[in-house]
Amino acid sequence: MEIIASNGHGSVAKWIARGATLTELHIPDNRGELADVVLGFDDEAGYASSDNQVFGATIGRHANRLAKGQFSLDGESYQLATNHGTHHLHGGLKNSLDTVMWDAEPIQQGVRFRYSSPDGEEDYPGKLDVEVVYTLDDENALRIEYTATSDKPTIVNLTNHSYFNLSGHGAQSILDHEVMIDADRYTPTDEMAIPIGELTDVTGTPFDFRQRTRIGQRIDQLIDTPALGYDHNYVLNGEAGKLRRIAEVFDPQSRRLMEVETDQPGVQFYTANFLEGQLGKGGKKYARRSALCLETQHFPDAPNQPDFPSTVLRPGETYKHICVYKFRNA
Repeated sequence: MEIIASNGHGSVAKWIARGATLTELHIPDNRGELADVVLGFDDEAGYASSDNQVFGATIGRHANRLAKGQFSLDGESYQLATNHGTHHLHGGLKNSLDTVMWDAEPIQQGVRFRYSSPDGEEDYPGKLDVEVVYTLDDENALRIEYTATSDKPTIVNLTNHSYFNLSGHGAQSILDHEVMIDADRYTPTDEMAIPIGELTDVTGTPFDFRQRTRIGQRIDQLIDTPALGYDHNYVLNGEAGKLRRIAEVFDPQSRRLMEVETDQPGVQFYTANFLEGQLGKGGKKYARRSALCLETQHFPDAPNQPDFPSTVLRPGETYKHICVYKFRNA
C-alpha cells in the first residue's frame, strides 16, 4: 500500500507501511521544476533487500548505537542483538521498527502510522505502542511527529533515516551542499562510533558547522577515521523539548534550501560514507557521499552514558518527538 500527499506547490510525498517509510519527496527548485530529493527504491522488494541502508525508514526502538548491545534499567541488565560489530544499531535485526509492517491511515495531507511492539521484541522490555504522523503542508514543510507509550520501564529513541540530495536522488555527490548545524559541541566516539562520554567544543575542528559551510571543504580531514567522513552526533543549542531551527542545507545547483527543526537534544549528521553504488529508484546509482542524513534524536548510547539526556520511558509517560524538514528556494 502506497500513501500519497501533495500540496499547492506541486510537492508530493509518498510512503509505504513497511518501516513507516518515506519513499519519495518531490520538491520544486527555483524554476519550479520538481525533483525527488530522497533516496529509495521503486518497490517494496528493494526495501526488503540487502541494498537498503534504511532509506527513509522510522528507526527504533532505540536509534543509533548501544555499546555491546547492553543497558541496565532499574537494576536489571538487558542484552540486545549485536548487529554492528559487537554493538547494537538502530533497533536490532529482524523486528526493528524499520522492518516491520505498520498500520497506515491516510489523513489530510499525510499519513498516520501505528505499531504495537510486543514486550520482549528485539529483547527490549515493555509493550511499546508507537504512532508516527507525517504531514506535508502548503508551506513545503514535511512534519514528523512521534509518540510512544510503554507498559513497563523501557528505553526509546526514534528517528527518521531519510537520505537527502537536494539536486535530486541519484545525483552523484553532496560535497557541494552547504550545511549549518546550530551546535557548539559534538560527542566524539571510539573506532566503533560509540561515544566516549565527552561533549567536545567544535571550534577549530572539521565539525564546526555553526556557519554554513560546504561539506567537501573539510571532509577529507576525516577520510582516515573509521567513519570515513561525517557520522557524528551534535549537541544542539537551545532548549531540548522546544521546537527550534537546528540546521539547514543549501544546494547551489538547484537553489533548494532545507531547514530542519526539532525539539530533540541531538542530531546525527551522516554523509552516506558507506553507500555501495546500489541501484535505487529508476535504476539510479547511489554512490558513496551522494546523500546526507540529519537524524534528530537523543544521543547515541545514552542509556550507558549517565551524563547524556535520558531515553528512559516509564508507564504513564508519553515519548514525544517532532522533526520538521522545511523546503524553500534561496
